[in-house]
Amino acid sequence: MNIKPPFTKEKLKQLILLTFQNDMLIDPEHASDEAYYEALCRVTRDILSEKLQVFSAHNNARAAKKVYYLSMEFLMGRSLKNSLYNLNIQEAMTGALSELGVDIEKMYALEPDAGLGNGGLGRLAACYMDAMATEELPAMGYSILYEFGIFKQNIIDGWQTETPDYWLPGGSVWLKVKPDRTVPIRFGGRIEEGWENGHHWMNHVDYQTVYAVPHDMYVPGFRSDGIAILRLWKAQSPGFDMESFNRGDYVNAMGAASVSEAISKVLYPNDNHQQGKMLRLKQQYFLCAASISDITRRHITLYGTLDNFGEKNAIQINDTHPTLAIPELMRVLLDDCGYSWEKSWDIVTRSFAYTNHTVMAEALEKWGADVFRSLLPRIYQIIQEIDRRFCEELQQKYHYDQYDIDRMRVLYDFQVRMANLAVIACHSVNGVSKLHSQIIKDSVFHDYYRLFPYKFKNVTNGIASRRWLYQSNPGLTGLLLDTIGDGWLRDMPQLSKFSGFADDQSVLARLAEVKQENKKRLADYVLETSGIAVNTASIFDVQVKRLHEYKRQHLNALHILTEYLWLKDHPDADFIPKTYIFGAKAAPGYFLAKQIIKFICTLRDMIENDPAVREKLRIVFLENYSVTISELLMPASEISEQISLAGTEASGTGNMKLMLNGAITLGTLDGANVEIGECVGRENILFFGMTTPEVNALKAQGYVPADYCNKDDRLRRAIDLLSSGLEGQQFPDIANSLRYNDPYMVLADFDAYCRVQAQASDLYRDTIGWQKKSLYNIAASGYFCADRSIQDYARDIWGLYK
Repeated sequence: MNIKPPFTKEKLKQLILLTFQNDMLIDPEHASDEAYYEALCRVTRDILSEKLQVFSAHNNARAAKKVYYLSMEFLMGRSLKNSLYNLNIQEAMTGALSELGVDIEKMYALEPDAGLGNGGLGRLAACYMDAMATEELPAMGYSILYEFGIFKQNIIDGWQTETPDYWLPGGSVWLKVKPDRTVPIRFGGRIEEGWENGHHWMNHVDYQTVYAVPHDMYVPGFRSDGIAILRLWKAQSPGFDMESFNRGDYVNAMGAASVSEAISKVLYPNDNHQQGKMLRLKQQYFLCAASISDITRRHITLYGTLDNFGEKNAIQINDTHPTLAIPELMRVLLDDCGYSWEKSWDIVTRSFAYTNHTVMAEALEKWGADVFRSLLPRIYQIIQEIDRRFCEELQQKYHYDQYDIDRMRVLYDFQVRMANLAVIACHSVNGVSKLHSQIIKDSVFHDYYRLFPYKFKNVTNGIASRRWLYQSNPGLTGLLLDTIGDGWLRDMPQLSKFSGFADDQSVLARLAEVKQENKKRLADYVLETSGIAVNTASIFDVQVKRLHEYKRQHLNALHILTEYLWLKDHPDADFIPKTYIFGAKAAPGYFLAKQIIKFICTLRDMIENDPAVREKLRIVFLENYSVTISELLMPASEISEQISLAGTEASGTGNMKLMLNGAITLGTLDGANVEIGECVGRENILFFGMTTPEVNALKAQGYVPADYCNKDDRLRRAIDLLSSGLEGQQFPDIANSLRYNDPYMVLADFDAYCRVQAQASDLYRDTIGWQKKSLYNIAASGYFCADRSIQDYARDIWGLYK
């Protein structure tokens, strides 16, 4: 794929100098690194903007169906490097900057990660933006312009503390504000209605207005004509209360603006109190109302009517957070356009599709009806009518009894159930791995599956593979280019050709060298940031993901504790050195998750202070784990820990990034691990633990965690230490949760986990055998590219491929 870059080194250098001269009014000879970073980003953004104009004009001319992806999170990471690589101008830009005396790596380092997401859900959305642009789909993403993102994680004395993530000073250069597209959003108030001369009238009065101001970020496809737009809404107060200010009431004068603008301050405000819940609901409606207004405006501008809205627009809601877009579109069609209920519902049900990301009931959003009604009175009325008509249909058409109806309806027990609303209204409901999609049919949404089997589909998640390989792993990229050419860059399944080199000793030796170089890079970063000197001859065993009990980081930590105790008892034993690497943020209000971080860090310090053990066993906790750190970590990883309880993880995407870079998955038969195993073969993956049916059977018979603790001396000793103390720090909540409750069956899988870890260490002794397994993982990873996922959505859900 030798596509000639559209811009030469000379042209790019000229554009940078012109930007300094005309836009920034700075002399380039005296410009700082920060000024060069801004100039470089401006030039790149202008190139993207020009490409977008051409791409949009082409799609509008052919009346192409458009895709809108609504998500509360887009974990974008850095834009500069990704944009240059996707535009195929990274070499020319490197040369242009070099002639100006600037190192492009310094430019990359100056950019903060865009603080718009938390974990896998947001990173998936970002990967899909990349893939939609690569596949040249006319696509837009919608989210909120969070001023502070999720939070910056600092580990102080082993405890997670949260500080604001000030990403916008360096990240704002990528945003193009569109003030003429500002949308007013109404909260609160009341609905007045009645009949006059045979006509029904309705007014929304005494409401508060917040303005949604759009800021656009452009995402280029890889060596394609496609550009996707990520439209981010910033909350703005309608004005300043001059009357209060003039009478000296400065707090109230500023307070109204602060309350309004809090909507776009922080992603996922803590919701363990009423004000936090209200703010979350406000955020969700703010996103949905602004986005639906924008989508309908764009459609009417092009077609002059909403009659054909369902044929020309596909709106994908990413989890339940954007579900309010459904009643909001109903409101627009009913109140603003005068359509009948039947016509409005027909348009809505042909437009929306829903991706489910969880099988856990507690994660399916519910809102208290009183709070919902007071904040969104008209939307509540519409949901009431959706609920009434659905209940009537179940009763009259399908003859359901009241028990079944109550289980399936939207409004029940003074709650608004968002997942129920999404399933009822959307024409498609998809899970994100084969196992997950089967589970939601069998359990979570079984009632609906029996009623609407045609709605339920599967789209296994995918990743922006080029970001974690081509951009992040130059050594492996070079090896692949030398062995199988460059066709895989645009068609990732072509990586399968690499399996033909599984018996080539020189290729396996070079693969081992590449891994060692990547481990050295990561070790240098760890030394620089934490002062810990990692043994690069040790196995790099990695678990990086959001900190949650179901992901079972505490299973990993318990095993490390038992290894430490074993090494203390057997100081001269033959032991393959291991470095366990964690990266995880805990939700601010999730205290047990924070305790697990403290447990891991306490264990880290205990080992670090023991010179007899630390060269054999080490823990690294990567503070404030981010996309950028991930790009450094994934190429260096050798074991990919994917150890959630079977039946709890919807898919996972970290497992795919690690596999792509040659790490061997050590995991349960959960989420996309199952499909990874199918692709690589059981001999190239390390499975352990109960299957989903076995988990369900054990729950049904009555799981007693104490039984496992009593019959396993290793477990009993480790959990007793959690209670009595490690390094003077006690963890009674973790110990009691495991011993008496253990909701995610850590103790039931503990022995199997210990055995598979021992198996992994034994396999690592055979260097060539290990590299062969690594090679097979790389070769089989093409299926998990986001390009394939988006092709599945476009064909099976959005109806773009006829």
